[in-house]
Amino acid sequence: MLMQPFRGLRPKPDLAAGVAAPPYDVLNTEEARSRATGKPSSFLHISKPEIDLPPTTDPYAPAVYAKAVENLKRMTDAGVLVRDPEAHYYVYRLRMGDHVQTGFVGTASVAAYDINRVRKHEFTRPDKEDDRVRQIEALNAQTGPVLLAYKASKDVQTIIETTAKGAPLYDVVADDGIVHTLWKMDDTGAIEKLTQLIDAMPALYIADGHHRSAAASRVSAKKKTDSAAYFLAVAFPHDQMRIFDYNRVIKDLNGLTPDAFLAKVRERFDVSEAAGQVKPDKPTRFGMYLGGKWYKLDIHSTLIPTQDPVASLDVSLLQDNLIAPVLGIADPRRDKRIDFVGGIRGLKELEKRVNSGEMQVAFALHPTTLEQLMAVADSNQVMPPKSTWFEPKLADGLVSHVLD
Repeated sequence: MLMQPFRGLRPKPDLAAGVAAPPYDVLNTEEARSRATGKPSSFLHISKPEIDLPPTTDPYAPAVYAKAVENLKRMTDAGVLVRDPEAHYYVYRLRMGDHVQTGFVGTASVAAYDINRVRKHEFTRPDKEDDRVRQIEALNAQTGPVLLAYKASKDVQTIIETTAKGAPLYDVVADDGIVHTLWKMDDTGAIEKLTQLIDAMPALYIADGHHRSAAASRVSAKKKTDSAAYFLAVAFPHDQMRIFDYNRVIKDLNGLTPDAFLAKVRERFDVSEAAGQVKPDKPTRFGMYLGGKWYKLDIHSTLIPTQDPVASLDVSLLQDNLIAPVLGIADPRRDKRIDFVGGIRGLKELEKRVNSGEMQVAFALHPTTLEQLMAVADSNQVMPPKSTWFEPKLADGLVSHVLD
């Protein structure tokens, strides 16, 4: 089966607010230590256990994984975390301001991942994969869910929404104001039907969590148990998910004066000075902040590929027609002259980085769409680095998957 229910390890309802934590990879160690201060039940003690060790501790040291095991045992022994006796799906709703998305928590098939039926769109880094493997093996559990998208289905959503009419297990307001609501699906008929509907789909798509899913595959190959053959995932319909722009800031103009730089840009873009901030309102349009001024950039239509789902992305158009040829940054993964700013931080952050003198030019992009992401994954290609910024983020700790 593409996905199946599982026996969730989760907090007691009255303790959920104190357990729920941001994903392990969105906070650095100091931020996590600050967030967890005075919160002994915070899941950060499991997902970022170096916060309970001396500040000089290497976050990949064996002692860190051992501390995670110790903290997980402490929280289960104290009854903070309790495992459901039966297998369930869990309906998960995220609310961020006016935006609402409702999906479900289950476990996704490693075998399907291995044959690309759970489809990828990013490369992974070996060191990050190794870290997740060690964490899963130490805990004998998957504690960080992979974010999946499925092509929206009325039948699937009817089952989800029916469950969501009942009383939730949790309704947690996180520190950032995002509301996380979780229901347990008890109806065995609904569970079976949801499993069948998902299995009938040609594919699921990884939105976020490539290192976690790759690590789960490696653990499964060694462990060879039924529970290890599936990995923890939260799946949402593609038309409810929200991708923000992922913007670029550059340290210098590659030896060009501002005027010479603008002349080079005009060779491939229509450039017009704007009265205020430029937040691109359509694909192939870009905002540029240079010398205290905003410019609107529209790429010449003859430069837009029509058949290649990767080359036609806005991040690729900007990279291939401006950042590489004009600014000389051929490898944005490794070049220290470029940095990336998630659109959740707004255009003022781009102005701040340039006005401070730290950066010389900033680019605002139109967000990548889920349809574009799925087209790249379906073509068995990968996205350029820093193409998508998903918000709202899932919480860690609301439900985990124990490997029997």
